[in-house]
Amino acid sequence: MKVTLKYFASLREALGAGGALEWTPAAEPTAAALRAWLRTQSPAHAQALAPGRAVRVAVDQVLADESATLRDGAEVAFFPPVTGG
Repeated sequence: MKVTLKYFASLREALGAGGALEWTPAAEPTAAALRAWLRTQSPAHAQALAPGRAVRVAVDQVLADESATLRDGAEVAFFPPVTGG
């Protein structure tokens, strides 16, 4: 499935802006599954998206929890709980 990733604030500083991604989920395509898969992509991803780190998610520009099911073509944004400016 294709998704567009966006990172904001400190996550953007650590991981870059994001972009288009081709992802084949092993099970149901949820935001949590995507976050878990992203952690396997690099040490920076593992640290920035580690379990227990406060990270919010939005799917198609709507705040969601990590159980949100993703659809092909979804925009998924990860950001810290407090962002400025």
